[in-house]
Amino acid sequence: MDDAIFLGGGGDGYAEKQWLLLRYANRHGLIAGATGTGKTVTLQILAEGFSAAGVPVFMSDVKGDLSGLSMPGDSAGKLHQPFSERAVKIGFDDFGYGAFPVTFWDMFGQQGHPVRTTVAEMGPLLLSRLLELTEAQEGILNIAFRLADEQGMALLDLKDLQAFLVWLGENRNEVSLRYGNIAVASVGAIQRRLMVLENQGGTHFFGEPALELADLMRCDADGRGMVNILAADRLMQSPRLYATFLLWLLSELFETLPEVGDPDKPRLVFFFDEAHLLFNDAPKALVEKVEQVARLIRSKGVGVYFITQSPGDVPDTILGQLGNRVQHALRAFTGKDQQELRRAAMTYRTNPRFDTEQAIREVGVGEAVTSVLEKKGIPGMVERTLIRPPSSQIGPVTAAQRAALIRTSDLFGKYETPLDRDSAYEALKRIAEEAAREAEAAAAAEARAAEEEREFKAARRYQADEPASRGRATTSRSRSREPEGFGEALGNAVIKELKGTTGRRIVRGILGSLFRGR
Repeated sequence: MDDAIFLGGGGDGYAEKQWLLLRYANRHGLIAGATGTGKTVTLQILAEGFSAAGVPVFMSDVKGDLSGLSMPGDSAGKLHQPFSERAVKIGFDDFGYGAFPVTFWDMFGQQGHPVRTTVAEMGPLLLSRLLELTEAQEGILNIAFRLADEQGMALLDLKDLQAFLVWLGENRNEVSLRYGNIAVASVGAIQRRLMVLENQGGTHFFGEPALELADLMRCDADGRGMVNILAADRLMQSPRLYATFLLWLLSELFETLPEVGDPDKPRLVFFFDEAHLLFNDAPKALVEKVEQVARLIRSKGVGVYFITQSPGDVPDTILGQLGNRVQHALRAFTGKDQQELRRAAMTYRTNPRFDTEQAIREVGVGEAVTSVLEKKGIPGMVERTLIRPPSSQIGPVTAAQRAALIRTSDLFGKYETPLDRDSAYEALKRIAEEAAREAEAAAAAEARAAEEEREFKAARRYQADEPASRGRATTSRSRSREPEGFGEALGNAVIKELKGTTGRRIVRGILGSLFRGR
């Protein structure tokens, strides 16, 4: 079928053939199952099917196995040998080995093209989630974003945000009159969380050139959809950064892509591996945002597929929107496991030929319980299915093969060199330097005035007996007794303060806080 992806079959108690219809593929999906039951291979064959149909794919590679999509499988390989027999059994008549077009990405720029976004594009909600901020701290971050926008100061990277928070803390009294109380302790807590993020590699993620979504939605010369693979093995060491990045990408797709209704096939399919990381300890506002994106992004032609161990990892409000499901085995060793198994079975349309709960417990590696949307988007009856074999290589490619694919990519050189445009950090640096120059000028002017005063007093001693001199001195003294205007008095007070120890400390504080170590 040209308008569907073949999932598998088997006969003799299994489904004859199971097809995922492309026109319903943007209605999202779920791939679930215990570790080692075949989720990665299912993810691989879906990526192959979408690519062959001209649909670009984005997926994260947590274990490094998915890089094999870029190389053809080998019938002589140990992992591929059983598939020849399975292909015959499930009626996969046109099975053959082949590679697929792959673009590698890596937030750290080591195993693929660098992936970046700006602090402003991330926004205060997702950044607060990433930094694990309290409600009060999140409020201050919102104020910082608002003021930076009003002042025309671009927040592009972490040093921009860090510098602006310093400015916000120093001007908190004036800002608090309009936006509410800004506690120094809260600003300091945000700065500490930013330092932790920086130590985890966040500086690689925030900056320019930022990722262009169009580069994820390309096809090769043969019309096959590009398979975009994000290297996530190192990224998984910072699970909150991983989850926040993927949610940001979904949000960007939602906000950028136009409405297309129900297309004949998706414009992009997004696979979210280790999906439980997105929802663990997530605040209600964040879960609501994921639910909104999942519900509405379908009309943008984007399908979202969550990969996790148990359907219970996904909130019910989102689970109910996942129409296409591949459920691998769940092992019910504990009471909680049995509850999860029972709950998973209840989400399927029952099949009178077998007990769904028992089938989920008994299916072996490479087998699954499947349910896909049929005509008019109705959930299909649950079926036991032997998953079809992949055409590409099972397992990772070598480091040399990956490096060669990166160098020959048509995107090579576009993202590799970071940019550092004029932004909030540079603007605040100019303000600090101007304040320092004005303080130095004020101090120099005061020093000159003091020196002139000393010279004048010294000259009076030698001219005390001269009548004309006494007249001039009297005139000078009378002038000095004239009352100062308010503006003159205020100016003299400011100059005196800037000249003194306090003024020098202010200038050092501005410069030191913003630019120490830069």
